[in-house]
Amino acid sequence: MNPQDQSWSEAAAWYEREFIDPHLPGVRSPLRRALLALAKRGAKVVGDLGCGIGPLLPLLAKKFEQVVAVDFAEGMLNRAREKASDRRNVRFVQASMTDLKELEGQLDVAVSINSLVMPDVREQEKALRSIRAALKPDGWVLGILPAMDGVHYVTSLLLDRALESGKPIDLARKNAAHLNDHADYDFAFGQFRFQGLEQHFWQPYEIRYRFRRSGFRVVQQKKVRLSWKQFAGWRELKKYPAPWDWFFLARPDVTMEASQ
Repeated sequence: MNPQDQSWSEAAAWYEREFIDPHLPGVRSPLRRALLALAKRGAKVVGDLGCGIGPLLPLLAKKFEQVVAVDFAEGMLNRAREKASDRRNVRFVQASMTDLKELEGQLDVAVSINSLVMPDVREQEKALRSIRAALKPDGWVLGILPAMDGVHYVTSLLLDRALESGKPIDLARKNAAHLNDHADYDFAFGQFRFQGLEQHFWQPYEIRYRFRRSGFRVVQQKKVRLSWKQFAGWRELKKYPAPWDWFFLARPDVTMEASQ
């Protein structure tokens, strides 16, 4: 087990307490509607890639005939099994998203919720190409990506709040940086490091760029408005639009395949 496998397995015990949750009540997300639309159009086999502790599995098991729940961390899979213990149409696979040979050509739909976060961009593209190979020719991939521009947005609001309270600019900047955990980020390269975990946070322009390089065409890219209650200073800031992550919907680019 490599260090990231171990760290993510350990994180399964406290995941809800420390990570932004795109499934909370009050979150405004296109994800559910998009999944239901694909199921209605006849998609039968769905892969929850990087399923984590399994919050999406009950919905997927209800709407699709077959669900494959994939994660590389045994600790995450153990908790996901608990979430889907009464679902007979869910199969669990311990595998990395960069190596989905076991699923090649099997999926109508692939879902990735905050799991395309490899800190090495080469691994991101390898994972995307692996997902592309796991999809049927007319398949779809959709999901949510953590947004670096959303982090900047919250920092700006915290900065203004500090300035309006009378703090000088240097102290206001320090206050905003502290409350928004800037010590955990490398903003130049979109990296987030916390308790041994390393994640990539995406800028909006990166999504179409990386997906295109990996053989996909992005059909939709929309904001997922998160719950303010998971952010510092939310009581004062909730009068503003909520921070966001990025929703994406994409499919294999057949024109690119034809030109290769």
